Amino acid sequence: MKITIIGGGYVGLVTGACFADTGHDTTIIDVDPAKVAMINEKRAPIFEPGLESILLRAIGKNLRASLSYDSVGTSDLTFICVGTPPNDDGSANLSYIESASRSIGTALQKSTGFHVVVVKSTVPPGTTETVVCPAVLAFAHKTGDEIAFAMNPEFLREGRAIEDFRKPDRIVIGSSQPRAGDRVAEVYRTFSAPVVRTGLAAAEMIKYTSNAFLATKISFSNEIGNICKDLGIDVYEVMEGVGLDQRIGPKFLDAGAGFGGSCFPKDVSSLSVLAGRAGVDPKILRAVLDVNEEQPYRLVALLEKKTGNLSGKRIAVLGLAFKDNTDDVRDSRSIPVIQELLKKGARVIAFDPMAGQNMQKIFPAIEYAGSAGDALNGADGCLVMTEWPEFGRIDKEFELMAHRIVIEGRRILSWNGAEGICW
Repeated sequence: MKITIIGGGYVGLVTGACFADTGHDTTIIDVDPAKVAMINEKRAPIFEPGLESILLRAIGKNLRASLSYDSVGTSDLTFICVGTPPNDDGSANLSYIESASRSIGTALQKSTGFHVVVVKSTVPPGTTETVVCPAVLAFAHKTGDEIAFAMNPEFLREGRAIEDFRKPDRIVIGSSQPRAGDRVAEVYRTFSAPVVRTGLAAAEMIKYTSNAFLATKISFSNEIGNICKDLGIDVYEVMEGVGLDQRIGPKFLDAGAGFGGSCFPKDVSSLSVLAGRAGVDPKILRAVLDVNEEQPYRLVALLEKKTGNLSGKRIAVLGLAFKDNTDDVRDSRSIPVIQELLKKGARVIAFDPMAGQNMQKIFPAIEYAGSAGDALNGADGCLVMTEWPEFGRIDKEFELMAHRIVIEGRRILSWNGAEGICW
C-alpha cells in the first residue's frame, strides 16, 4: 500500500521505517529540512537500535522523506504522527494536530478515490472526531464518503521500538466507519497480534488508559519501596513475590527514581485535566504524579544525609536519558536531580553513553565526562539515574572517588557498596 506519515519524530520515523520494512511504499513528511535531509541520507536523527539499518535498506527503494505534502493525494492512508506536548495547565497541546489536519485536507482537494486519515499521535478522547475530521474535510472540500478516519495508537517503548512494532501485544484500530478500519487492518495483515476494533474515542482512551495504568504501577511500586526502605526490607524481593501473581504480573514493578520520557508524564497529566473538565476528581492520577515528582528529591536528600552539606561537593550523575537504549532526556528524572544539586551548591559532573549532548541543551554550564570513570574521578558522591547495562560493570572506577558514597535511582550496579533509593 502507499502510505504517508506526517511527522518525522520518534513515532513517525519508527512507524514509517517499519512500514517500509514490511513492504509498503512510504513517505515521511516533516517540516525540518535538516531532519528530512538526514533521513534521505540514510542517517537516523534519533538513537534507536535497529532504525538506521532499516534506513540503509529502504531509503532509495520504498522509503523517502519530504518537506512536501504531495504524496498525500496519491496515498491509500495518511498517518498523523505529530507531537502533542503539554500545555502549561497539563492538557494536551493540539496545535500540531490541527496544522497537520489542515495541510492534509488541502493536499486531498484534487485527489480521487477513497482515502483514510489515521491518527497515531496520542490525543485526548474525542480529538479525531471533533478536531481532525472537520478540519480535513473542510480544507479538502469533500465529504465523509470520500475521506474516512481512524485512530491507531502506538505502543512503542523507546530503545525497543523496532521490536515492539514488529511484535506488538495488540493492534488497536478505532474507525469512523467499518471500511476505514478495514483499510488500516490491511496494513497489518501480516502481523500475528490480536486486532481490537473500536470506535474513535475508545481507541484514543485505550492509549491514555494503558499509559496511565503503567505509570500507576511504577508510582505504586515506588511508594511501597519508600515504605520498605524505612522498614529495612528489600523492595525487589517483595516485588518479585508480588509479580508472580498472574493478576498483577512482573513488569513495571521496579521501584526507583520514577518515570520520565515523552509519554507517561504528559499523558497522565492530560488525562487528569480531561477528568477534571468532565467533572471527575482524578484522585489516583494526581497521586501517581505526586509520587513521581517527589522521588528524585528523595535521592538528593539521601545523598545529603550521607555526605553532609552539598555546597562545593563534586557529585557525579551517571545516566541522563530517561531510560536506557535511548538519547531522549524528555522528563528525565535526572533533570530535577541536577536542578536540586545545583540549587544546593554542588558541582555536578555528568555522564551518559548517549544523552549527554541532549542534556547539554538544558544544562550547558555543568561538566560532562567522557566516561563513567572520568565522572567518578575525585567525586564526593554519585547518583545513578539510568539503567544502562554498562553501569552494571562499573567496579574499580568507584575507587577513583574522593568519598565512595553511591546511591542508585535504578537497580543496575553489581558493585556492592551502593545504597538504593528504595532498598
